[in-house]
Amino acid sequence: MSQKKSILSRRNFLLTMGAGGVATAAAVATNKAQQPSTREKEKDKRATAGYSESAHIRNYYRTTKV
Repeated sequence: MSQKKSILSRRNFLLTMGAGGVATAAAVATNKAQQPSTREKEKDKRATAGYSESAHIRNYYRTTKV
């Protein structure tokens, strides 16, 4: 009887581990789908910031003149 209980316990453990892995993968996949990708963030950043010429850039341009 104890051997049968041991086998069932082992099976339940493996079943639980498999179900836990599937649940973890599903949670990670839904989390990834909700977050915008890095490229989308960069596009938004570029669209709002634009190019601005600052003092150190003007100084660089001035020093590169031939």
